[in-house]
Amino acid sequence: MKERCSWSTKDPLYIQYHDEEWGVPVHDDKKLFEFLILEGVQAGLSWLTVLRKRENYRKAYDDFDVRKVAVYGQDKIDELMNNEGLVRNKLKILASITNAKCFIEVQKEFGSFDRYIWGFIGEKPIVNHWESLSQIPATSPGSDEISRDMKKRGFKFVGSTIIYAHMQATGMVNDHLTSCFRHGECND
Repeated sequence: MKERCSWSTKDPLYIQYHDEEWGVPVHDDKKLFEFLILEGVQAGLSWLTVLRKRENYRKAYDDFDVRKVAVYGQDKIDELMNNEGLVRNKLKILASITNAKCFIEVQKEFGSFDRYIWGFIGEKPIVNHWESLSQIPATSPGSDEISRDMKKRGFKFVGSTIIYAHMQATGMVNDHLTSCFRHGECND
């Protein structure tokens, strides 16, 4: 049996996410936008809760088409607020629209969001060598810096903890435990 990071529980959805996505470097702007929105939604909730709603988010948010999300008006906001498959938090919904607009501005300035965000860490994943979950931080100097810059650009729900989770999810940081079979795989 493969050894995994202990946070990945016995839930099949969580195991699949751990084994196939978490810590894998992402350079696709659409996927980076999806994770940015989902990490903001996750604030105050468990990641498993968000994973269970992920398909609902993909449908409700036009498959995370940033250009469509950026122009959502009141009718769409009302629709999202009434969608029982989502976390119906008005601040988070409004933030997702604001973040789409900011995301597009970053794309215009840097050519891609990928180039912008990965530029903070020199384009290469940070590989940590944690032996226990208690060693994994909730933030880092890098997430602090990215968070500050994104806030200056108008992004919402991008505190350092959310940004660090985004960095972990998108492989900017490899925080798989050294005992986990994915630690080495995500370094390839």
